[in-house]
Amino acid sequence: MAIKWFKNKEKSDEHLLSEFQQTGNIDVLGLLFERYMHLVYGVCLKYLKNREDAQDAVMELYEKLGRELLSKEVNNFKPWLYVVTKNHCLMQLRSQQTQLRKQKDFEKSELPFMESDAIMHPNGDNWEPEEMDKRLQACLNKLREHQRACIELFYFKELCYQEISDNLNIDIKKVKSYIQNGKRNLKLCIESYSE
Repeated sequence: MAIKWFKNKEKSDEHLLSEFQQTGNIDVLGLLFERYMHLVYGVCLKYLKNREDAQDAVMELYEKLGRELLSKEVNNFKPWLYVVTKNHCLMQLRSQQTQLRKQKDFEKSELPFMESDAIMHPNGDNWEPEEMDKRLQACLNKLREHQRACIELFYFKELCYQEISDNLNIDIKKVKSYIQNGKRNLKLCIESYSE
């Protein structure tokens, strides 16, 4: 076995590549990739600036080569591998930036829709918990159906606007409106509550 490994070690990149493409033998690809793995890691580290990400990228590239080299014609393996590695890293960086941008856009879009449960308990400091619960339950029952449902799902079930919209099958803007109006009506009712 050691003799066969030594013979394969002496073969050119082109020979190993050709052998892999003909046989699909992953051990042959491993020998070829091993020659340049330190260079691939170096390029990945240069672009990704993180050891773990670079190590993950090296493994991803190895798997990618196993698929791509079976159907690609490659004349000079080392420069081709460099370009593939660089492109892989650039695509990862682009993907990360896109995800960050989407996350920031999502957070910005959610800001105007945020509600505070502090408003839910107006002047509640003066009431005993039992009294507050009694008033709250009675006033919740007086709300219109959609207002009550939206308030219960938002404050008690802690669902977001989209989840409420999906659950009740109503537009997300209406969800916001029902919560705002319901909250206002609830506050008025609680403040003027009499048994």
